[in-house]
Amino acid sequence: MPNFVKLNEDEVKALEKNPTQYNGEVLEQPQTEGSRKLYIESYGCQMNFSDSEIVASILSKEGFSTTTSLEDADLVLVNTCSIREKAEQTVRKRLEHFNHAKKNKPSMKVGVLGCMAERLKHQFLEEEKIVDMVVGPDAYKDLPNLVAEIDEGRDAVNVILSKEETYGDVSPVRLNSNGVTAFVSITRGCDNMCTFCVVPFTRGRERSRDPKSILEEVDALAQQGYKEVTLLGQNVDSYLWYGGGLKKDFDKASEMQKATAVNFAQLLSMVAKAHPHVRIRFSTSNPQDMTLDVIDAMAAHENICKYIHLPVQSGSNRILKKMNRLHTREEYMALIDNILERIPDCAISQDMIAGFPTETEEDHQDTLSLMEYVKYDFGFMFAYSERPGTLAAKKMEDDVPLETKKRRLSEIIHLQQKHGLYRMEQFVGKTVEILIEGDSKKSSDQWMGRNSQNAVAVFPKGDEKVGDTVMVYIEDCTSATLIGRRSID
Repeated sequence: MPNFVKLNEDEVKALEKNPTQYNGEVLEQPQTEGSRKLYIESYGCQMNFSDSEIVASILSKEGFSTTTSLEDADLVLVNTCSIREKAEQTVRKRLEHFNHAKKNKPSMKVGVLGCMAERLKHQFLEEEKIVDMVVGPDAYKDLPNLVAEIDEGRDAVNVILSKEETYGDVSPVRLNSNGVTAFVSITRGCDNMCTFCVVPFTRGRERSRDPKSILEEVDALAQQGYKEVTLLGQNVDSYLWYGGGLKKDFDKASEMQKATAVNFAQLLSMVAKAHPHVRIRFSTSNPQDMTLDVIDAMAAHENICKYIHLPVQSGSNRILKKMNRLHTREEYMALIDNILERIPDCAISQDMIAGFPTETEEDHQDTLSLMEYVKYDFGFMFAYSERPGTLAAKKMEDDVPLETKKRRLSEIIHLQQKHGLYRMEQFVGKTVEILIEGDSKKSSDQWMGRNSQNAVAVFPKGDEKVGDTVMVYIEDCTSATLIGRRSID
């Protein structure tokens, strides 16, 4: 059985009321062979889930196999997220649970990976003493040495950020795999210093992975029968390979390096051309870095899904400037216009923050009006939470009252639900192509899959199987799900 986060009663009620506010998930794991058992949970963004697959691969070479049973585990790792306070609170509850489990199995070791490890290393090891090992996102290749340290009874830590590490030479162990969809990381780190975000401090500067290794990984996935690949990065549009090194140092590259450099649009086309029968997705994009050649590449290749996650965070130019988002409301809207002109049926989703410091009612109304302009298909919406170490935390007072944040967030969510339903209704009465990913969560008699626009669809089972692409006639919908039947045409 998979392992899931245990929530208290209030958290369960909050999740049922508004699933978009919950940001924690746990990675399911297949049972694999090995003399020592690794139990790993992952929280937060897709990059963390991809990193957990890298960790499992590195430790498999050290004799560790993954297990779904905490009681059997010799090593427990929690891959953490620091993007919001809620995610950190959830991880701390899990660490308390694991420390309780250690009382029944004293030989069990507990380690923290990822962004919280980078941010809270001293608290975890020295002050609170709740873990044995702390490993930052760029130090996973040092895990064999760190495990040896804790085996000897010593605490182990490596949170040094790298200027080169991309893990391009590590073949991930596919955890939580349905055998249909997979993640392939293409960049690490971020150079966009948004004032609310901890990512540049926990994951370091932007560097890109060799396109050859990316294509090799996609080749391997296609040979294993995977039907969809998502190219991952904190900011995929900043992908730039010129032989290695940080993106910020590109100006120092040789003329030959510059002439043969590969940008994201070119990489996207290379992957799409190499595997025309594999769906290609990507995430996440940054409005200031997305160029028209990326949109043109999407339009040129049928197998590149018609879906872009394009975080905006606010519809107010004043707040965007305070966030250090290097685009304006008008530039963002112009980008949306360009996308829909070239790809009229492209779905677009957003990230939105309610209650950023100094946000006024007028700023909030600007956000709502931007949402009305775009009518996003999906959204990920949160109340602002101050993150220690960020410029916003250092320089700005968190001065929007909690009740005001909650009310504004509620209005944003309500509007997104309205727009989500509107977008889903556009599919009703149409036949769409669905890639089957597994059983519907509500009924084992129905399949669940997604279309190119990332909309979830359910329909009664026939003689299809997981991984098949089928044409489905959409009869009805909710704001989150298309409901249909297999087309007989």
